[in-house]
Amino acid sequence: MVNETSGKDEGLIYKGHPLRRVGNLVYYGSMAEKYIILMQIMDQKPVQDLKVATKVAVQLQLTDPELKSRDRVIKRSEKDSFYAAMDIGAIWLDRALAGKEK
Repeated sequence: MVNETSGKDEGLIYKGHPLRRVGNLVYYGSMAEKYIILMQIMDQKPVQDLKVATKVAVQLQLTDPELKSRDRVIKRSEKDSFYAAMDIGAIWLDRALAGKEK
């Protein structure tokens, strides 16, 4: 997606937040915000020509670089599909950014 005002490529946007994949890790949200969602694809199975996630770890994390990685995690869960992981991740992120998390 190209930002019309800056002309820069923003990548994928889902429900108003950027979505980036690096290998088996998917980052949802912006590092400029207080929280981000990290999804790790733990297991996959082949379905026709595609690999489909069958186990995804989801974490709501603080983006504060001063904190140790284990101290950044606010919530965690495991889901049996990428869709379920994105669904809960989007809810957690929106609630956290709205100030409904600690």
